[in-house]
Amino acid sequence: MSGQPTVRVRLNGELIEVPAGWTLADLVHARCPSDRGVAVAVDLEVVPRSQWSAVAPADGSSVEIVTAAAGG
Repeated sequence: MSGQPTVRVRLNGELIEVPAGWTLADLVHARCPSDRGVAVAVDLEVVPRSQWSAVAPADGSSVEIVTAAAGG
C-alpha cells in the first residue's frame, strides 16, 4: 500500500496490511460477500456487530472472522 499509513493485523492467521483507520466493518466487507452469519473477534474477544463500524484494530491485533455454515 503505497504512500498511505497502514496497520498490520493477523486476519484468520494471515498477516496482512490494511489502511490505517479501517474498521472491522471494512475488513468484513473486504473479505465476505455478505455479513450474514458472520462473527468477529479481536484478540479473542467477540465484538458485537453493532460496534464493527466503531472498532479499528490496532497494529499487531489478531482478528478472526468466522462464517456460519449450514448443512451436514
